[in-house]
Amino acid sequence: MDLIESYFSGFVSLFFSLNFRVSIYYLCASVVIAFLVWLYQGRPATFLSWLLPRKIYTHRSNLTDIKLFLANRVLAVLGLFSIFIFTPTIAFYTLAILTGVFREDFVMQPIDGTRMVIATIIIVMVSDFCKYWSHRWQHTFKSLWPFHAVHHSADVLTPVTVLRVHPVENFIRDVIVSLVVGVAQGVVLFALIGKLSLLTIGGANAIYFVFHAAGSNLRHSHIWLSYGRVLEHIFISPAQHQVHHSVAIKHHDKNFGSIFALWDWMFGTLYIPPHKEDLVFGVSDANGQPIEQPHPTLRAAMFKPFADSWAVLRPSRLKADPQNTPVRDP
Repeated sequence: MDLIESYFSGFVSLFFSLNFRVSIYYLCASVVIAFLVWLYQGRPATFLSWLLPRKIYTHRSNLTDIKLFLANRVLAVLGLFSIFIFTPTIAFYTLAILTGVFREDFVMQPIDGTRMVIATIIIVMVSDFCKYWSHRWQHTFKSLWPFHAVHHSADVLTPVTVLRVHPVENFIRDVIVSLVVGVAQGVVLFALIGKLSLLTIGGANAIYFVFHAAGSNLRHSHIWLSYGRVLEHIFISPAQHQVHHSVAIKHHDKNFGSIFALWDWMFGTLYIPPHKEDLVFGVSDANGQPIEQPHPTLRAAMFKPFADSWAVLRPSRLKADPQNTPVRDP
């Protein structure tokens, strides 16, 4: 009973948390931005029918999104995810090692506004850099793709689609971000501040607050919002992320960034749409032909990726070469 009570109380409070992307606050901010887009487009329909199309929000794919979110909340209540988020621990020990190694030379830096801002920006950018590569690797490595394909198999995009994530993908992302960002935080705090500061952490959270309040939920939606060619070299717009979900070949492996488009620009994966494009969402083959929905149910979304990943990793039938050394069949 305590577990059930914890699940439901946590579920309700989640939607009023500033740390939850699909909280009521960020959804309301997205509605305001969507209203401005609706006005700009000349009021193509009644606002409510344009904002919440029945064919999208009653789509079977959207129902799977919701089921996956609820299933992941059960795992979160059981503590499965929290054990893999250890950024503060890594930052603490990194800072302890640095101050120990350089104890004789170490001088506590004065905490001022400039240092705080620099530290906050570095921490956020390192975190975003890690998310870029974590995302890109899940597209690149065939054994990881089946788990990330759960997210990409969404036939329609709604704000809940951001929560359409397999637990294994959550694990991979959390471990990478915790390790790398934890070390980065320790180094930055040592170099610029000298001790853990709630103001620095709060500053980083403030940046994410602005990011979510500026319409991050429109990234997973049918509402096209482009920032223009100049800004889309720096920040990932909702339109650019929708392109990332497209089945078209020209959109494959593009726009992996979370907040910043800088990493895509730097590593050759940036795609800036020249105009509003008609997109088909889901997964496709190498020729851009849509594949039949591989995750039509919660059960398929949770368990099929394990089978698909194992099919990539499983040892092939071994045969002996002339030197009796086992080799794999191609």
